[in-house]
Amino acid sequence: MVLTFVGWMRTLLKARSQAAVDRGYTVPLEPLSYSRGPAAPLLEKNLSEALADTAARFAGRDALIVCHQNLRLTWSELDVEVTRVARGLAGLGLGTGDRAGIWSSNCVEWILLQYASARAGVVLVNVNPAYRSHELRYVLKRSKIRALFLPERDSRADYREILNNSRNGEALPLEHVVWLGDASWDAMLAGGRDCPRTTPGTHDVANIQYTSGTTGSPKGVLLTHHNLLNNGMSISLALRATEQDRICAPVPLYHCFGSVIGSMVSVVTGAALILPSAQFEVLATLEAVHRERATALYGVPTMFIAELMHPEFARFDFTSLRTGVMAGAPCPIEVMRTVAERMHCHEMTIAYGQTESSPVITMSDVDDPMELRVATVGKALANTEVQIVNPETGARVPAGEQGELCTRGYLVMKGYDEDPDATAACIDAEGWLHTGDLAAMRPDGYFSFRGRAKDTIIRGGENIYPREVEDFLHTHPKIADVYVIGIPDARLGETVLAWVQLKPGEAATAEELQAFCKGRIAYFKIPQYVRFVDSFPMTVTKKIQKFLIREQEIRERGLEDIAGQATA
Repeated sequence: MVLTFVGWMRTLLKARSQAAVDRGYTVPLEPLSYSRGPAAPLLEKNLSEALADTAARFAGRDALIVCHQNLRLTWSELDVEVTRVARGLAGLGLGTGDRAGIWSSNCVEWILLQYASARAGVVLVNVNPAYRSHELRYVLKRSKIRALFLPERDSRADYREILNNSRNGEALPLEHVVWLGDASWDAMLAGGRDCPRTTPGTHDVANIQYTSGTTGSPKGVLLTHHNLLNNGMSISLALRATEQDRICAPVPLYHCFGSVIGSMVSVVTGAALILPSAQFEVLATLEAVHRERATALYGVPTMFIAELMHPEFARFDFTSLRTGVMAGAPCPIEVMRTVAERMHCHEMTIAYGQTESSPVITMSDVDDPMELRVATVGKALANTEVQIVNPETGARVPAGEQGELCTRGYLVMKGYDEDPDATAACIDAEGWLHTGDLAAMRPDGYFSFRGRAKDTIIRGGENIYPREVEDFLHTHPKIADVYVIGIPDARLGETVLAWVQLKPGEAATAEELQAFCKGRIAYFKIPQYVRFVDSFPMTVTKKIQKFLIREQEIRERGLEDIAGQATA
């Protein structure tokens, strides 16, 4: 009976996976959840070399269009400007392995620093523009940033004031503060000197991005030149991107979505990168697609929803679009379908990943049937292994069965910055990165995302680790205990809710706690909902049962339909 079943499964898998095999994908003939993307040549260069090569090939083609700064650079012009900035970094005394932070929303200086850091041998640290003093101080101390690049202020924050508050009388490694768009930026360029002759190796760290990981405080993810460039190349293969493409990326550069799926895809293919605005603005994005004849559009689902709902949507011409990437949060099936039809993105793709994987692990192809592109998160990227394992035993599960998604290959981070224990907990002895996400693999090698085994909340594409918010709220003098969860939200995917137990005799309101958070932690981490309780659901061993909190909130707030909404 067992042999008959196995034989039947082999026949089924052969029939259903032949198309994938023909395209270079490895789909096993055993009924277990393992797949390997097609083999492709890996890039063995650093970011600086990649830029120089592309500038040589496509010198006069558009490389970067920054609409809100009214700036346009060809590849040769971008290469020249990057060298000026790299010399400026060297003039500050920054050299191989030193760290420079960029704390800014999207701008031309962000892109210049991304490549110039590599040219000067400096590691670029991405700092979230939404960070406030509490978070900034943590990152400055943890990452040992020697130079910080930032605007004085923008529409959302007074960076100078936040930086001053973050110092808090403490000695920090920070030596240089360079204000973007200010005389200090010009002075930095004027004081430039030759960069070191030694260039970074392909496996040297190029970038540090902070993420909550799976436990504890935010961790610095060490991403190498090899990680970043090859993930960009693998994504570009799935998009069929070439130098003829024009990518409109309203997504943030501090996040992998902008700095990898955006700029790395651009530099490895020669495609133009279009930045419509400093932060996401619906009208600016629609105008950029229309005016610049974009062929690809990126965004998290909430961005696409906002674009579709804009009252002036009908006056824009989207016929130049062919493809794009929808990622960063679970993608509602109907949103994906509507974008493909109404925005002419008939080759729109879904991507899944995390910062620790550079970031994309699985992705749909532009010519996949719509059913696959709306019901799955695609299949393993080129040069990428993916398996689904039992979270308790680590054993591969049968195809179709839910388990933890793990990945292996060039895309796995070098580790967490100065945190070998956390790295070992995330990457096993065989090199598999354990994502903490639940998924299932179909017999044809496509994956469906089922949720998160870990505690992370994803609000509109922003990762929020509840422990970090809980630790901050514990500093409020009236709070005795607090637990934070994510609950379903029709617009954002998830939003933040806190259950709060006050100290005896104290009284507080939700508005009071939200005001306590404002300006001290990022806006997206501030609980939208607060419930004051006398106790929390616990196991007999006194472990908090957060799933019961979530179930109660979904039930009492009438969120069952949203919680059950189909997503890719």
